[in-house]
Amino acid sequence: MNYVYLHGFASSPASSKATYFRNRFAERGIDLAVPALDNGDFAHLTITAQLQVVAEAAGTGDVTAIGSSLGGYLAALYAARHVEVQKIVLMAPAFCFPRRWEAELGSEAFAAWRQTGSREVFHYGEGRERSIGFGLIEDGLQYEDYPAPKCPALVLHGVDDTVVPVSYSREFVRRQGDLVRLVEYPSDHALADVTPAIWEETARFLFQKS
Repeated sequence: MNYVYLHGFASSPASSKATYFRNRFAERGIDLAVPALDNGDFAHLTITAQLQVVAEAAGTGDVTAIGSSLGGYLAALYAARHVEVQKIVLMAPAFCFPRRWEAELGSEAFAAWRQTGSREVFHYGEGRERSIGFGLIEDGLQYEDYPAPKCPALVLHGVDDTVVPVSYSREFVRRQGDLVRLVEYPSDHALADVTPAIWEETARFLFQKS
């Protein structure tokens, strides 16, 4: 089994959750792959390019994917297209990612992004502003808002999340039914204050024999 962790938008393999999960896997003697999803080219980031990075990190054979925010959405997209994915763990998954930008930015700012082709966003992994191309949206709109993977999924979401409201995960559960278990926490998007708890849920889901 190959295990892959997918970080969030404008984040990096050095994020706190990625590091925490990599350490917990290492304690079990398991190598957790944590690729840089922008592949060194954040300005031209697209969903398609990130899925290619996921494919390279997943390798051949069975795979389990763990994703945070945009990484959760990518994990679900990848699993819906690859039967070798056995399980997925989605932390505050950013479903409907491309379609939510206009509402979040406002019509004027979104139109300016489309017209100029790029805008500045804060890159949490680098701690500074970076340019991102509108190709992220143009490419992203070809993908479904709610992927439909055929494997079991564990979804972990904070009820106080204002970045990706928990209603998106609830809708995913409604669509996927018994394939998904949703665990809600009194936490925000980062889930930083409940990281040990989400690890415990993840370990049970991935390693406990039924």
